[in-house]
Amino acid sequence: MKYKTLVPASIPCVKLASAPIPASWVREGNPVARSAILSHSADGAAMTLEWDCTAGKFDWIYDIEETIYITEGCAFIGTEKSPMRKYQPGDVLTLSSGTVAHWKVDNYVRKIAFLRLPQPRFVTLGVLAIRKMRQLISRPAETNPLRQA
Repeated sequence: MKYKTLVPASIPCVKLASAPIPASWVREGNPVARSAILSHSADGAAMTLEWDCTAGKFDWIYDIEETIYITEGCAFIGTEKSPMRKYQPGDVLTLSSGTVAHWKVDNYVRKIAFLRLPQPRFVTLGVLAIRKMRQLISRPAETNPLRQA
């Protein structure tokens, strides 16, 4: 297996670019959002980005699964199925594709977001089957049913 070189990055050095929240999502105030892509997978199915936002209330419609790690400030986030809850540095939450989240930022929030496109069920099953076959093939001959005569 060939390993790729790690690319060191210092989060405070990342330059964030304007990433406006759609006007129809904004419920109160004038939140200003910025972001920067930190990494992405070769197949485009996953990426990591840094995002920040100033004060305001807005909805966010997720078309991708997102795991959020709050690094600075705080935000109150809720959905139709869960009440608003305060998230602050060190807190982690995951929002599924199709979720509509309600955000309230009193002053400022900064997060690292891990984004992943959900795979169709048949793709997931195929990946699991391949992993299982690799495990079987890599087992020592004396415990491997595929290598016993």
